[in-house]
Amino acid sequence: MPLPRAKGDCLLAVRTPAPRWPGFRRAKASLGERITAIEILERRCLEIARKYNERLRDPLSVSYPGTSWWELSDQTGEDNLVRRLEQVFEAGLEAGETLDGVIASSYEQATMLWRLREGIPEGQKREATRSNTTFRCRSRKSTPFSARPMKRCDRVSRVSAPTPSDTSAMATFITNPMQAGNEPAAAWAAKLPEVNRIVHDIVHRLGGSITAEHGIGRLRVGEIARYKPDFELEMMARVKQTFDPDNIMNPGKVIPACLLEPKDKRGAW
Repeated sequence: MPLPRAKGDCLLAVRTPAPRWPGFRRAKASLGERITAIEILERRCLEIARKYNERLRDPLSVSYPGTSWWELSDQTGEDNLVRRLEQVFEAGLEAGETLDGVIASSYEQATMLWRLREGIPEGQKREATRSNTTFRCRSRKSTPFSARPMKRCDRVSRVSAPTPSDTSAMATFITNPMQAGNEPAAAWAAKLPEVNRIVHDIVHRLGGSITAEHGIGRLRVGEIARYKPDFELEMMARVKQTFDPDNIMNPGKVIPACLLEPKDKRGAW
């Protein structure tokens, strides 16, 4: 696939941070596959990024509660891409769905938006709030999914909205739980397993994958027994034992260690 001839970045302030923002449907109809990524950010995400990097600045003149970061690409040239993006922006303003926004008109402005975006995970690491989950669901199911984790996880702590990062048949989402206010890091860490379980259960019911493109690895190895039937786990273990009987290739990853033991010696996983 050829590299895009044009790229575009923008940051929009929306009336609500919820992924059900009506402007998404209009944007998808107008921009189609030109949408590379859309991320929905609570105000606090931007505040954390700027807290730990004084060189970052807020491109919006007012502190809005919900913002939406967009990346677009196109093969027809930058003028066409910017024109389409401006049309979506103006339609959102007229409908009262979009409150404000900036569209990068130069490489320097696009770089500034990217630095602000990339400052979020860096700030969250220092804030001790970062524990995101990447997963995939079919796009037709992504809309009903998107409002559920926020509603269900509010009783645990505040959770930022899932992030659709593509518009293909399988949409990738990222949930990024954040501790509420001045909650101690240790208290929040104790709640994370429950938060992740809420998200994973919803993903499973919708037929999605809790690991997206990353695979199971070590992080999710303890979770797969909850979401895969026993016969699949047994088949995985047999394949592993056939090609790696001594368990020397990536031990402890993908397959729970207990499944590689004789059946009469297996414990719970």
